[in-house]
Amino acid sequence: MFYYLSGKLTHLENNVAVLDVGGVGYKLTVSGTTYDAMPPNRSVKEPPSVRLYTYMAVREDGIELFGFATETELSSFKLLISVSGVGPKAAMSILSLLTPEKFALAVCTEDKKTIAKANGIGPKTAARVILELKDKLMKEHAGEDLAAVSSQSGMTTVTAGARGKLSEATDALIVLGYSRTEALHALKDLPTETMELEEIIRLSLKKLMKY
Repeated sequence: MFYYLSGKLTHLENNVAVLDVGGVGYKLTVSGTTYDAMPPNRSVKEPPSVRLYTYMAVREDGIELFGFATETELSSFKLLISVSGVGPKAAMSILSLLTPEKFALAVCTEDKKTIAKANGIGPKTAARVILELKDKLMKEHAGEDLAAVSSQSGMTTVTAGARGKLSEATDALIVLGYSRTEALHALKDLPTETMELEEIIRLSLKKLMKY
């Protein structure tokens, strides 16, 4: 029903934001990430104008609006609630702990411990999130990124294991905010077949920091 709401931020506390849109106050549940993104200087006389991307959850006992500072966070929320056993409350808990980029990195690198640190999220739920979302987060770039890395590295044969690690490392760098070109350049010449995924990502980031 609503894609986003733009209005005056008249109230903000913990996980709740209230937007005045044309004289109507909309109460939205927000994550810790969105809360931190709100304007730091809030005046009662001159409340700041903000835009929150929204998701409406309809339940038997009522309707709840969720607000997000970015479309990326909204997309992450929708992905999370698509996981069996993960509802809006659990999704917001994860997104309060992790930004969308850090969440995607945790999923791509199968970092179950990091996801399980979210309030109310146990190891089993974290494992299920990774199981159901990893392929979705990586699917878009895997094939073409592999071909580009192989070409730039001068590799004529790539094993299945190396193929998976190259794809995962490329996606991990992309979700951290680097462009595909930067990611591929960082991966160039690394002996990925003999390295663990975490080491590939760490060394790639080290190279990118020097640019």
